[in-house]
Amino acid sequence: MKNIFLVGFFCACSFLCNAQEIKMYKTFGGVRYEMDTLVLSPKQVLEVLKDNPVSFEEFKRAKLNYNVAGVLGFVGGVLIGFPIGTAMVGGDPEWGLAAGGVGLLLASIPFNRAYKGRAFGAIELYNKKEARVNPVFYFNGTQARLVVRF
Repeated sequence: MKNIFLVGFFCACSFLCNAQEIKMYKTFGGVRYEMDTLVLSPKQVLEVLKDNPVSFEEFKRAKLNYNVAGVLGFVGGVLIGFPIGTAMVGGDPEWGLAAGGVGLLLASIPFNRAYKGRAFGAIELYNKKEARVNPVFYFNGTQARLVVRF
């Protein structure tokens, strides 16, 4: 039943995605993706981005950073948790494990930042509309300036 729901969701997304854009909100622990009122997971965003090959490849690189940061963070948390649990029970904790866990947690931070940056770039590429000329006039006293952005 769950697989039928996922297939139906992805089919609906593929038909509706052409006119919709994905919004990315940065949170304290990561990011949150929304398309209209739907909250998407990174895996679902990857499915939606298959229409645009450039943004799809960029988001695949971002997801690789996300996976590495998740593994490093989890292992670091476990390594910190074991000595703390041992100390709470009354045993002799190995604080070297906790120090290694802190090191792994600190190593996961750059991967998490790289994930956020690449994911934001991929979402921007996907949401980008056709190139339009955007002329802007600036007036300064007796001078006028025309800036054209593409």
